[in-house]
Amino acid sequence: MAPYDSEDTVGATRDEDARTGRRTAARYAVPVAVVGVAAVTIGLVPALADSGDPDLPKISAQQLVEKMARSDVQRLSGTVKISTDLGLPDLGGLEDVLLSGARGGSGKDSGDGSSADPKDRLTELVSGTHTLRVAADGPDRQKLSLLERGAEYSLIHDGKDVWGYDSKSNEVYHSTAPASGKDHRAEAPATPEDFADEALKAVDDTTSVTVDGTAQVAGRDAYKLLIRPRQSGTTVGAISIAVDAKTGLPLKFTLTPKSGGAAVVDAGFTQVSFARPAASAFDFTPPKGAKVTEEKDADKAPEHTPERGGRPAGGPDGPQVLGKGWTSVAVIETGAEGGLPTGSQGGDLGGFLGSLGDPVSGKFGKGTLFSTRLVNALITDDGKVYAGAVTKETLVKAADTGK
Repeated sequence: MAPYDSEDTVGATRDEDARTGRRTAARYAVPVAVVGVAAVTIGLVPALADSGDPDLPKISAQQLVEKMARSDVQRLSGTVKISTDLGLPDLGGLEDVLLSGARGGSGKDSGDGSSADPKDRLTELVSGTHTLRVAADGPDRQKLSLLERGAEYSLIHDGKDVWGYDSKSNEVYHSTAPASGKDHRAEAPATPEDFADEALKAVDDTTSVTVDGTAQVAGRDAYKLLIRPRQSGTTVGAISIAVDAKTGLPLKFTLTPKSGGAAVVDAGFTQVSFARPAASAFDFTPPKGAKVTEEKDADKAPEHTPERGGRPAGGPDGPQVLGKGWTSVAVIETGAEGGLPTGSQGGDLGGFLGSLGDPVSGKFGKGTLFSTRLVNALITDDGKVYAGAVTKETLVKAADTGK
């Protein structure tokens, strides 16, 4: 039973029909962000500073969640900004090499890959501030464009076709969308709506949910939903979701860490329209002279992967999960005994990786712990990975217990 706290406390579960109803809302192609060795989905959309506190009818937290569940926005266009601050060090481009290697050399510098492959390009959203343009016309037409200095990367879904186009290199990547009626997200969620969806899945008796006043986002009146963990041991401080008062669509998503400081994720619309986008917005023909790469069957993600919205790799049913609620920890068996090749064992790269992590030991044995402002990951010498939005102490305790 999920507690929805407002001025009048209400404890109730969300209406299942309403929740499934909003699954039909428009989706966008999105990025897969990788933190250390833990694959972390970070779909984001721009944040606009609140420009006023509109006077809206009083609403309870449960009513606001149900309003979000009933939202069925099929058409929209807008501009979004994405700011992500995980506290990762500047790797000077090395992250591209690491991500490419993790995918078996399919990166844009591997020789046989494409700079237009969304699995490579959209990982750029894992850090820094970016501007996107998004458009959607039902479940079979979406477009996302990442605006860069003097260039643009676009990901277009039009019916059975998915196109990625990098204007800087004039390269095109083409793949086939899932069958009609299925979820058409090419990667991870990329709007406040999708991100809010994931946050609401965490709502249970370990969570406090309240209405935290009103705001204006992208010129629209909105209610603010505040989600706070009741548990200690998590790195999550609070999640704030600005919900459009008229449509129920999340317009802004902000995640702040318990440690304080800048938001880890600040995503919200700066401009949005619910008018039907022009059909030409989704038309795409490879430009003359462009290099076109066709997705191979072997490159397509299996059913249960983050790319397909399934569970992370680690077995037919996903990784083992230790703990409950906000302090849950995923355990992945890599099969690579010996731990991380650091120091002289891993050459220059090993020495660099070793400098980013801290050696730890416990009942589980020995390993290396990597930290960000949100996610901590422990790689043990016997080939296991423990990862979660938990403190270092909670992570090591989970590894000891799991052992």
